[in-house]
Amino acid sequence: MKGSITQIPILTMPEDDKTHPIPDLTGYITEGQIILSRDLYHKGIQPPIDVLPSLSRLKNKGIGKGKTREDHADTMNQLFSAYARGKQAMELAVVLGESAVSPTDRMYAAFAQAFEEQYVSQGYHTDRSMEETLSIGWKLLAMLPKSELKRIHPEYLEQYLPKEGDALSPP
Repeated sequence: MKGSITQIPILTMPEDDKTHPIPDLTGYITEGQIILSRDLYHKGIQPPIDVLPSLSRLKNKGIGKGKTREDHADTMNQLFSAYARGKQAMELAVVLGESAVSPTDRMYAAFAQAFEEQYVSQGYHTDRSMEETLSIGWKLLAMLPKSELKRIHPEYLEQYLPKEGDALSPP
C-alpha cells in the first residue's frame, strides 16, 4: 500500500488566545501550522490565513531553482518582511492617527492591505499556479521603492520586478 495518512489536528483557542493552551502533538511529525485570523475573515479574505504566525518547517526544502523558481525564497522573504512592516504601520496609524504616520509607513500599510486582498485572498476554489502567485508577489513588491527591496538578489530584481506602470495599484 503506497502513500500515507495525513492527519490535521485542529486546535481552537478561546478568545483567540494563542498564548495559553498547548496542543499535545506527541507522536505527530508536524510540518507546520496554519493560523486562521478572525480579523481577515471579517475583512472577507478567503481563506483567512494569518501568514505571519503560520509556519512551515520544510518550506525551504521544497522551493527554489529546480523545484519552483530560483527567485521564490527571496520573493517570499521580501513579501513577508514588507507585510510585517505594513501591519505594524497599520497598527501605528490606529494608535497615533493617520496623519502621524510617515509617508513610508503609509506606503507599507497600503502594501499590507493589497497583500491581503490580492495575494492571501484567492477564494476557496481558485487553482492558482506557482508562476501566477510569484507574479502577483512581484507586482505587489513593485508598489515599494526598489531601495526598500533589500532581501532580493539584484539579478532577480532586474529579471522579475515589473517596470513602472505594471505594479498593482494601492487599494
